[in-house]
This record gives sequence, structure tokens and C-alpha cells, in this order.
Amino acid sequence: MLAKLSTRPSLRRCAVTGAVGLVLLGTGLPAATDSAEPDLSRFYRQKVTWAKCPGEGLPKDLQCGKVTVPLDYARPRAGKLDLALARYRATGEKQGSVLLNFGGPGGPGIPEFAEGGKEFMELTDGYDIVTFDPRGVGRSSPVSCGDGEEDIAVTGDGTEIGRDPQSVLKQLRKAADACARHSGPVLPHIGTVNTSRDMDVIRQALGDKKLNYLGFSYGTRLGAVYAAQFPERVGRLVLDGVDTLTEPLTEQGVAGAQGQQKALEEFINWCVKDIACPFGQDPREARKEVVRRVESLDEDPLPSAFGEPFTGQDLVGALAQALYSEELWPSLERALASLFEDGDPHAIETFATGGAAPTGREETGATKVTEETGDPDGGLVDDEDVPLDNLPAALMAINCADDPDRPTDEQIIGNLDRLRAEYEQASPVFGPYRLTGVLMCYGRPRGTDFIRDDVKDVHTSKMLLVGTRGDPATPYRWTVETAKRLGPSAVVLDNKGGGHTGYASSKCVHGKIDAFLLYGTLPADGSSCGPEDVGE
Repeated sequence: MLAKLSTRPSLRRCAVTGAVGLVLLGTGLPAATDSAEPDLSRFYRQKVTWAKCPGEGLPKDLQCGKVTVPLDYARPRAGKLDLALARYRATGEKQGSVLLNFGGPGGPGIPEFAEGGKEFMELTDGYDIVTFDPRGVGRSSPVSCGDGEEDIAVTGDGTEIGRDPQSVLKQLRKAADACARHSGPVLPHIGTVNTSRDMDVIRQALGDKKLNYLGFSYGTRLGAVYAAQFPERVGRLVLDGVDTLTEPLTEQGVAGAQGQQKALEEFINWCVKDIACPFGQDPREARKEVVRRVESLDEDPLPSAFGEPFTGQDLVGALAQALYSEELWPSLERALASLFEDGDPHAIETFATGGAAPTGREETGATKVTEETGDPDGGLVDDEDVPLDNLPAALMAINCADDPDRPTDEQIIGNLDRLRAEYEQASPVFGPYRLTGVLMCYGRPRGTDFIRDDVKDVHTSKMLLVGTRGDPATPYRWTVETAKRLGPSAVVLDNKGGGHTGYASSKCVHGKIDAFLLYGTLPADGSSCGPEDVGE
């Protein structure tokens, strides 16, 4: 799922097989006491060297660093890659670090941190606050599917697969091959299971005996996987906007479409009260107008600032990001007016790209993996060399790596009509968009079973799980289901507000999370924050 922490637009399951889930017990360096276990001790001996972050316009007090991790944890001498880190230093008496993940999958941590890190400044009373670009994302060996010339020709509602299914399945395989070719050696080793192991290397490099962690949306899946892999190393762990650990991508897509449709209708009800609303003043007609506009742009796209046609599905993708927070509604209204009244898609495009501007460079892969035959050359990719398609490419790769389901050709063709009807019932706007995404793991290696089978009944210190009743991306029931699955260590905070995640939108949630991370003070299981406790 696309995910996002706060009120700003931002960027947001490849197979993981072999020695997944290897737990290195104890709080010191892992020892190769068994010759059958790979020796990872050299990775655990690192210390982060912090320096001023490169680039212009970044906060002066933001520092950057890196850690080196094995490309393949089962074969640590087969190659290694560098992960980009950033931090704000503790201003009070330091008691360790808090590691942040803002969601995605596919969202780079450092740009989000540079823009919105001030929201976490209360935590610097006791911690360095640290984030990172996960493997395959941002500056950490970013994956790519190429320059767009090999895009598959499947329409949003999947009609082409009904007309010529074998041709479309062939194009899906071609798309998977393109992603593998442009992403390089990191692609088979991308996914949450390996990123969780990377986080343990980061923990040790930061000098922390246990991991203190705050994860949003997809970042909650990552935190739950860490708790299952390294239960004795869990410190104070918070999951906000809790992801599912068990539902297949098809079911996640329906849930996402339903949540986004509800958010769209709430936006329309707000918009039509304004005379400047580009949909007019009748809510029922406004909902129909959204569908008409999407269909019209699919039939007759507009030229975009990125040189590619801006289609109806591009509009749907932008809406999906913009509807994560009510504070974005005024900007969304103005962007839609510019699109519909002036034919200018630039403003609405920024919601889908996190404000990125076109650079004129090619969207080519930028993976850097250092082979064991030489010393690391730094390994991190410069910001300007991150492929423009890294967000969707990483999102697909990580979701596919985390999902073991790979339907056969016959299953795809036989179930498509049923799925299309189910998705369109969930949302006439977002349903077709979500259905296309369900097909994107076709042609990729089967994903891991670890998350569904083994991320449960964890024996850790208490963890705080926050679910928001009006969350358009991660429904509240996922918080309850995941808490039950993780076991008695999970404490649930019920946020009765709206928007995706609670930390940035609710003063009550914000305060309870900070109190737990700073002082270990947990709210009672099942306690709540009211909808009136909105942020400033």
C-alpha cells in the first residue's frame, strides 16, 4: 500500500528465500559458533560516522551517515551494499536512539525526515532520532523498472486481459523482466525480512543494546517482523497505522479501495460547500464527475511536466496520496481546479511525486553493490541519480517479496471478472486502480512465507499499537487483528480521529507515543484518543 506519515504529500511485497528469520541471540556481536551459520560479526562491528548531509536546502542540524550490510545474509561474502542514514542529535541526556520508518513500502526516510523531522523534536530530549533509506529505496541501491518504454498495456479496469489474456500475461512477464534487468543484484534480496535484519545491524552500529522504534503504516509491518526475528532485542517499539500481516494482496487492495473511497467522499462533502469547488455544489453529481474526469483523462491524457501523458490513473494515484490528511484538502482543491479549468496537471502531479520536479535525466537503474573483491567505494547513490520510478518500483518489489501468492494463468483469467466486480463495488474510482496493482507480482519469484507463518506470538517487552478509526489506508480492524496475532505484548491505543496514522494529526496520540518512548509510560490496553484531539 502507499503510505504516508503526516500532513505533507510524500513519496511512499522479488523473493526472499534461504536463511530468513535467523535470530542472533544476545546483545553483543553475533558469533559464528556453528560453521553452518554465516559469520556476520564484521557487519556488527561498525560504528556510524556522522557528518553534515550533502545537498542544498537541508536542515543544518541534520546529520548523515551510512552502514554496510550484506547483500545476501545467507552468503555475506557474495556482496554488500550501503544504507543511507540521517539523524537529529539528542539535545538532552541521551539514553539511546529511536529509529523511524515512515512507510511505503518504497518511501525513502531521509527526504521525509529532512522535511518533517521537527515533528519529532520532543524525542530529542532523550534520544538521537534516526531514519534510513531501506535497501532498494532512495539512496540505498534504488531499484527501477526502466524508462517506461516497457510499460505494460493493461487498462485500469483490466478489460484488455479479457480480450486477449495471453497477450497481457506476456506483457506482465515482460514487465517483471524489465524490473529485474534495471534493478540489478539487489532485487532478489529486497523485502521486509532482509530490511528487518538490516535494522538490527543499524541498531548495533548506533551503539544500542535494544531497538527503540517508531514505524508508520508499512513501517508497522517492518517493526512486527523485527519483533519476530529479534524478540530479545526489542526495546520500546511503536506501530502507528497498523498493517496486516496475513491478508493477501487481493484482499488488501479491496480494503484500500474502500478506505480511499470513504476519504474521497468526505473530501467532496467538504469541497462542495465552497463556491470554488471544481466539482460544483451537488455532492452526488460531484462523485459522478470524479469518475467522468478519470475516464476522460484515460481516453485523452494531458501532457505533463515529466514528459509523459497524464492519465486518469495518474489522477487516481495523486488523489490516493492527497486524501491521507484533511490538512491537504485546500491544496488538493486548488490543484484539481488548475487541472480541470486550465488543463494544467502540474500541481496535482506533485501529490503523487512528493513535490519532485522533472530533471530531464533518464530513469535508469542506479544500483550500487560492492563486490567482496574490493573495498567499498561509498556505495550510496546521489540524490539526483535516484530513478524517477523508484517509489512504484520499490513498492511493487517489496510487496511481492512479502507475499507468497502467485496465481496461475488460469486462476488470473478465471477470477478476473469476479475481482473486477468486487473492486468496482469497493470504489468506482480507486477499485480499477487497485485491481491493476494486484496483477503486478505476476512473473516475479514467489515471496516469503515468513511473515504470514512466523510473525506471531512474539515474546518481547510491551509494544504500543495505534489504530485510527478513519484511516483510509490501514483500517482499524488491522490493528486489532495484528495485536491479537502478536500476543499479550501488544497494547492497543484506539484513535477515534481520521487520516492516515495518528502521530502527526492527534495531540493525544502524539503525547502518548512520546511518553512511552521517553519514559516507558504505556496507556492502558484499549484506551482511546478522541476525534477532538487534533494536532495544531
